[in-house]
Amino acid sequence: MTPSLTPTAERRVRDSFARQGFMKKLGVEMRALDYGWCELAVAFDETLTQQHGFFHAGVTATIADNACGYAAYSVMPEGSTVLTTEFKLNLLAPAKGPVLVSRARVIKPGKTLVIVECDVWNNGEGEETLAAKMLATTLCLMNREDAPGGAAKK
Repeated sequence: MTPSLTPTAERRVRDSFARQGFMKKLGVEMRALDYGWCELAVAFDETLTQQHGFFHAGVTATIADNACGYAAYSVMPEGSTVLTTEFKLNLLAPAKGPVLVSRARVIKPGKTLVIVECDVWNNGEGEETLAAKMLATTLCLMNREDAPGGAAKK
């Protein structure tokens, strides 16, 4: 049986996400969170496109990486934080709007490394097409909290 996400763990993960200035800048929203699972979404905006009018691959990679990170963080203990150590991204189709959705799930929770996979979907008018697939390795850092306000220490 899969453990459920405690209210304390959910608050910790959501608070961490809320401190990410880059997610705010892109307009990324956390749509769903559960133990080992995270769904993020970003609405189409012309400022997020590449030269052909599709979402830039950097946006696709970013929402996949963050969904993986927060799915992983949801299985990590109190007093820890998460960092991505590696990911592979396959771009399968043009990423186009009106909404790009990333859905990540933990496939191997470990004490130090957590392996996560993510699908990124073009979501429009009730129909979804797969735009990208990511496999990521994340690191559980113990006795380290996120920086206050998301500001990195110099």
